[in-house]
Amino acid sequence: MNQVRAVVITVSDACSRGERRDESGETLIELLKDMDAEIVATQIVADDLDPLKVTLAWFADQVDVNLVITTGGTGFAPRDNTPEATLAIIERQVPGLPEAMRMESLKQTPMAMISRGVCGIRSGTLIINLRGSPKAVRQSFAVIKPVLNHAIALLADRPGGDLH
Repeated sequence: MNQVRAVVITVSDACSRGERRDESGETLIELLKDMDAEIVATQIVADDLDPLKVTLAWFADQVDVNLVITTGGTGFAPRDNTPEATLAIIERQVPGLPEAMRMESLKQTPMAMISRGVCGIRSGTLIINLRGSPKAVRQSFAVIKPVLNHAIALLADRPGGDLH
C-alpha cells in the first residue's frame, strides 16, 4: 500500500493574520495522523485567489506529496476562492468525492448545500476541498477516509489487491 503523504492548507484571512486559531487545520492533521498519513507540510493562507493557486500547484507538484487537503474558502462569501483556485490548477476533476461529502453532510445541516468545494488531480496528487469548520472537517473526512488509500494507490499506478 502507498503511504499517504499529505499537505494541509487552511484558507482563512483571519487565521492567516493570527486573529483566529486554526482549529479546522488542527482537526484535519489529527484525522490524517489517525490513518497513519505522513504530514509533509501545513500552511495557512489568506483567501487571495492568485497566491492560493500558486500554493496549491506548488504543493501538488512536489514528488513527496500525493494528497493536498484544504479547509475553508468554499462558501458564498466574495473572498471564498478555494474552488476557483483548485479548478484553475487541476488536470482532472474528481466529482464523486465532493458529491458524497455534500450528500452525507446534508443529513446534518442544510448548509452543506452551499458548500462549493471541489476535488481534482494534478501531477499525481489528489486535491480535496473541505469546508472550514472542525465539525465539517470531521464529517467530510469520515466520508472520504475509506477511499483515500485506494485513490492514492491508483494515482501511483499501484492499486493493491486489498484495497478493493
